[in-house]
Amino acid sequence: MLVRVSSNRDAEPLALDAFESLAVFVLRMEDAPDAVELSVALVDPDEIAKLNLSYRGVEGPTDVLSFGCDDPEPVDSDEPIAIGDVVIAPEVAQSQAIDLGTTVESELDLLLVHGVLHLLGYDHDSDEDAAVMQARERAVLAAWANAER
Repeated sequence: MLVRVSSNRDAEPLALDAFESLAVFVLRMEDAPDAVELSVALVDPDEIAKLNLSYRGVEGPTDVLSFGCDDPEPVDSDEPIAIGDVVIAPEVAQSQAIDLGTTVESELDLLLVHGVLHLLGYDHDSDEDAAVMQARERAVLAAWANAER
């Protein structure tokens, strides 16, 4: 599994390897093939607001966006299958954590799990789908909290 984490923010204070470890953990829990490639980008609120408007037609920043590949297939047989990109705005997560009375770390973990699950086919378009996705998020995060790292 290949997970690439990058930051477009100046002086990134977060440990990028923590995002990589959690993303790999989610992929493994979901039985994704070993030959999978995923990109995670940490961006500022202005950048995610532009993406939100451009791709969803919604003004303002959001916390996380997922962009799945149209047809995930390896280019060569030796290359991993790119499943897509997850874009997270940590400042938005920090604000949400304060509003929700939780930690920034737990909010960022939830957003990453949420984004990766979207790339693996989960959605929340209906109440039933949302319930399934939220239950899976809780299960993954509980397993992550209990995992030996």
